Amino acid sequence: QVQLVESGGGLVQAGGSLRLSCAASGRTFSKYAVGWFRQAPGKEREFVAVVSWSGKSTYYADSVKGRFTISRENAKNTVYLQMNSLKPEDTAVYYCNADPRGDWYGLPGDYWGQGTQVTVSS
Repeated sequence: QVQLVESGGGLVQAGGSLRLSCAASGRTFSKYAVGWFRQAPGKEREFVAVVSWSGKSTYYADSVKGRFTISRENAKNTVYLQMNSLKPEDTAVYYCNADPRGDWYGLPGDYWGQGTQVTVSS
């Protein structure tokens, strides 16, 4: 069982940066793939980025490639999402997700955080 808590959201102007954190509990967290998904008002939740359990593999949605970077510190049970060059269309609730399979297989795992709001003003 893994519990996830996101932090770091907020209001930022277009072109600015934010860093989201996902802190996890659970002894086996280091074996989980961890990802970020987002949901804008009136839209479905969508994939943003995933890092494999080892940190060696990362995956990104085309819309964030080159602007967002996902990373993890297993010693701290934490995964980060560095978001640069933010755009108004990045506005959404961002959710952390954990998958015991350890890598990205096209669908999220079973564990979700409560979400953190990111708002980018134009």
